[in-house]
Amino acid sequence: MPLGHQDQMNLLKDILTNHYDDCCGSVAECEQLERLVKSLMVNSQIGDGVKPILQEIYNYSQNGINSPNLDHHINSQKENLSQWVQDMDTLS
Repeated sequence: MPLGHQDQMNLLKDILTNHYDDCCGSVAECEQLERLVKSLMVNSQIGDGVKPILQEIYNYSQNGINSPNLDHHINSQKENLSQWVQDMDTLS
């Protein structure tokens, strides 16, 4: 059974929160973020206010996948991780 858009948003926020809390992550998590964002971007139930945030998260995941030091990449985005989760809570 596929995840609904709210479940996808919750999963997205969970991964971002884990990256924020743990200051580390995996390429597989970045790939999961990428898949979630792609799915949410084409979902008509997602408000236009969330889409710029999703684009930023997509860029974050792409840079993480291609980063030679993923933990450093996550640490350098720590402020954004927190802000994205807060913004998604406000807008969704």
